[in-house]
Amino acid sequence: MTPSTDAAGNLFLTLAGRDRAAPPLLIGSHLDSQPTGGKFDGAAGVMAALEAVVSLAEQGDAPARDVVVVAWMNEEGSRFAPGMMGSEAFTGERDMAAIRAARDADGVSVGEALDRMHQAFPDLPRGPLGFAVGSYLELHIEQGPLLEAAACTIGVVTGIQGKKTFQVVVEGAEGHAGTLAQQERRDALAAFARMAAALHGEIGTIDADIKFAIGRVAVVPNAPSVVPSRVSFSIDLRHPDNAVLDAAGARITALCRECAPPCTVMVNSLVDAPSNAFDPRLRTSISEASRQQGHATMAILSAVGHDARHLAKICPAAMIFIPCRDGVSHVEHEWAEPSHVAAGASVLAQVLRDLAFAASTCGDDMSSISGL
Repeated sequence: MTPSTDAAGNLFLTLAGRDRAAPPLLIGSHLDSQPTGGKFDGAAGVMAALEAVVSLAEQGDAPARDVVVVAWMNEEGSRFAPGMMGSEAFTGERDMAAIRAARDADGVSVGEALDRMHQAFPDLPRGPLGFAVGSYLELHIEQGPLLEAAACTIGVVTGIQGKKTFQVVVEGAEGHAGTLAQQERRDALAAFARMAAALHGEIGTIDADIKFAIGRVAVVPNAPSVVPSRVSFSIDLRHPDNAVLDAAGARITALCRECAPPCTVMVNSLVDAPSNAFDPRLRTSISEASRQQGHATMAILSAVGHDARHLAKICPAAMIFIPCRDGVSHVEHEWAEPSHVAAGASVLAQVLRDLAFAASTCGDDMSSISGL
C-alpha cells in the first residue's frame, strides 16, 4: 500500500485498483483522542479498515478501483478546537487558512504543528487536499449503551443527530468586592449565572431528545475579592430534528442577550452541523452482511459526531457501530469486547469486498454499480 498525506495532515494508505482514474473507496476513522480517552474511539475504526484492506489484498485480485485507508486529522478537537478539521478540510467545508490559525492552550497554531509534522516525514508524498470519493465506510464504537442493552453486536447507523456549539463571552467591569455597591456592579459572573439558569430552564427542557450542556467556564480575574469582569463559556447543543435544533440555537442568543445587562455579551457560533442520514444502499449492505455472518443487528442513530458526517455530503457514506461496555467512552477504561471488534471488522470487510469487486468496468458512479 502506498502512503501519502495532504495539507491538513490526513494520512492515507492506498491499495491500487485496476482503474486508477475511478473515484476510490475510502475507509477509516481517526487516531487522536481525548486527554483521558480510551483506545477504541477512532482507533478501532482505523485498524479495522486496515485489516479489511489487507484481507482484500491477500485475495490476490486487484479491486476494480483504488481502496484507501484514511486516518483523519483532529476529529476530537481536544488540542485544537473545533474538531473534525481533517475531514472538513478534505470536503471543502472549512478553509485551510482558518484551520492553520487555530491555536492550542500553549499558543501553538495548527499551522506550526502541521509544518513540524510534515518536516518530520520529508519522504511522505503529499497529495491534493480533497479528491472525488466513490463511497466511504467507517466503523466506530457506539459511545452509548443501546447496543449492549439490546444484546446487538452490530449497529447499522441511520445518521447523526445535529449539533451546534457556541462560545459566549460576557464582559463586565472589575471592582473591589468590599467597597463597590451592589447596584453599581457590572458583575460578569452574576450575568453568567442568570444566563446559565435561563438556558438550562428553557433550552434544556425543550423535549426528551434535546441535549444541552454548558462547559469550559473561565472567569477573569478569578480572584477571591474582585468582582469578575469577564466570563467565557462554551455551549454544546444537539438534537436529531434540524428545525428544533435551529430554533433552539436562535433562542440561545436571545436568552444570553436578555440576561446580560448591565453587562454585554457576544455569542459566537463555532459549529453548525445539521442532522444527516446515511446512504440507504450501504445501510442495506451492512445489514445483509451482518445477517449472513449471524450477528444480531439494530438500526441506531448516532448521538455524537463523526467524520462520516462530512463525507456523506460528497459521496455515499455509512457507519458500523459496535458495543462498548456500559456505553462509556472518552475515558481510560473505555472497552469493547474483542469478539465485537472482530465482528465489526468482518462485516466491514465483507461490505468493502462487495463494493471493491462489484463492477466489471470501472469509472461509473458508485450508486449505479454497487448492486445494493
